[in-house]
Amino acid sequence: MNIPKRDINEINEEKIVDQIRSLGIDTIVEAGEGHTGIVLGSAPILYTLYAHHMRIDPDDAKFFNRDRFILSCGHGSALLYSVLHMAGFDISIDDLKRYRKIDSNTPGYPVTGLTSGVDASTGMLGQGFATAVGMAIAERNLEERYNKNKVDIIDFNTYVLCSDGDLMEGVSYEAASLAGTLKLNKLIALYDCNNLIGDGDASVTFNEDITMRFTSMGWNVLNVNDGNNISDINDAINAAKECNDKPSIIIVKTLNGKFSKFNNINIINENNAEDIDVTEVKSDLDVRDIPFTLSKDAVDDFRLLISTRCSKLVDKWNKNLEKLDENDRVEIVKFSENKHNFDFKDLVFEASEDGMESPVVTSTKVLNSISKLSPFIIGGCADSFEANSSFIEDGGIFSSNNYLGKNISFGMREHAMGAILNGLSLCGFIPYCATYLAFSEYMFPAIRFASMMNLKNIYLFNHDSISIGGDGAAHQPNEQLALLRCMPNLEVFRPADCNEVLGTYRAIVESCDGPVAISLSNENLKILESTKVGEVSRGGYVVYDCDRKLSGILIASGEEVHTAIEVAKRLFSKGIDVRVVSMPNIDRFKKQDSQYIESVLPVEVRKIVIEKASSMSWNSIVFNEKYLITLDQFGVSGDSSDVLKKYGFDVDSLEEKVEDLFK
Repeated sequence: MNIPKRDINEINEEKIVDQIRSLGIDTIVEAGEGHTGIVLGSAPILYTLYAHHMRIDPDDAKFFNRDRFILSCGHGSALLYSVLHMAGFDISIDDLKRYRKIDSNTPGYPVTGLTSGVDASTGMLGQGFATAVGMAIAERNLEERYNKNKVDIIDFNTYVLCSDGDLMEGVSYEAASLAGTLKLNKLIALYDCNNLIGDGDASVTFNEDITMRFTSMGWNVLNVNDGNNISDINDAINAAKECNDKPSIIIVKTLNGKFSKFNNINIINENNAEDIDVTEVKSDLDVRDIPFTLSKDAVDDFRLLISTRCSKLVDKWNKNLEKLDENDRVEIVKFSENKHNFDFKDLVFEASEDGMESPVVTSTKVLNSISKLSPFIIGGCADSFEANSSFIEDGGIFSSNNYLGKNISFGMREHAMGAILNGLSLCGFIPYCATYLAFSEYMFPAIRFASMMNLKNIYLFNHDSISIGGDGAAHQPNEQLALLRCMPNLEVFRPADCNEVLGTYRAIVESCDGPVAISLSNENLKILESTKVGEVSRGGYVVYDCDRKLSGILIASGEEVHTAIEVAKRLFSKGIDVRVVSMPNIDRFKKQDSQYIESVLPVEVRKIVIEKASSMSWNSIVFNEKYLITLDQFGVSGDSSDVLKKYGFDVDSLEEKVEDLFK
């Protein structure tokens, strides 16, 4: 950017803030909807952050060692886009005029990868806050790994702007608790505290002492009593950056809708562009009442403040790279370019000698082997590594005493765990997490955002059927597989045995560009001779067949594949010839060419699905519900064999039912 030089001390910062407010209001009025309150009330916060603290390069929005910013209160997108435009990012006035319009790069809520300068997609309150914790974990791990011999190659802060609504959401407190325990001092939250919610005064529902709560969780708490005072906001951010053993939250008292006739009234939170008194607001701001008209001096001054601090960031990064030893330099460059090019063929794996192994155990072995191929595999589980079988043996526990640890003890915080994975992934890691399949629903908002952002997260869901028996309906999943399978951009695998688990990981390494959920049985299952590592990537294939004319086809996934094969063998002795198709990934199978699909599932042959889960996953493959032997009700507590028999999933019951259907 070509920025005119002038004495920084002569810059009128209030004028820049008012130009940001004016531009944000114009953006919303042009769209006909948007949240004007945060634009008017919180502009000084974002201005101060970008003008005096954010280490960024607007010409290279993805510069790796940049500071990260997440707008957790994503409804304030018009404010963020206005700041980014004035800061020099690739967002034009025409882009702002197309705010909330179809196919624009200025959608109603921030979308990373679409809008220059947006570091994370947000829109569900609390998600951005927890994602920021993941980014801070990433920074501490990278800093510990690469900052050697007085070379600070990694040194970025993560900032998050959050609202009263964000701090009401449970996910933010789950994440804040962990962040305090881990002493993530490079994490700085700016709390836009206007004590308003959509229904009015927040005290009706949100009245706790935030200072005491965050202090109790190990945070450094700072206060700014006047959210319009740039100097006070600046001093607070400086103080937060100087704290070296705690994350910081800065409580900034703001007036929602400042300068508006709705000053600090909750209506200004809503999509109320038609209600804003633009002329009166602009008169109070002393800016021209001409839409999208900016003071050139204000824009130039804002960019000068950023350039003065940040113009040498990239050069410093490149010089520091040269000071690293060759291995570290090559590794970090690949990492910063998101190139994780390890070869699945290098994986070392030994199956159980007795030919029996649970998919969960296989997954743990593969995860440990892959971890040795890349330093950037990191993750953990919700409380119990033993129950979730996801521990990287030589990885150590990630803690305030060991930021190199590969195992994150998330505690009983599934919701935050999912969102923290998103932050790690946005910083270049390949993160994983593990919990019971029934508990995956705690993570759905985070999984949804991972799917929207195409993040390469790995979700390991175990205890994946009613076979777990005694725990009963609370832990026995049924609808979760269908919910996961209907998520756009999320690949869902349910492998049948050791071979298919290997095939799942091979597909992840070689052909998955987004998040993956793996549904894993804890049952000790036979490693089948007919399952094929290489066939899993097709989604479905034949695992048992006969030479005579087919009477029908059984389609199954996971541990049910074993049962289906046993049923097919029994029926063969009765003269009923049945093929068994393993379907570890329904979506992948449906994307195969028609010739392959016809070879596996001939149109004219009757088909029956066997799966101990909701029938809703299978309606696009089997159209008559009487051929769906599935589970559309909650399970019960009891011995595993008794539970299976009660619901008709034991071999005897299935043999009888399938035989009747094929006759």
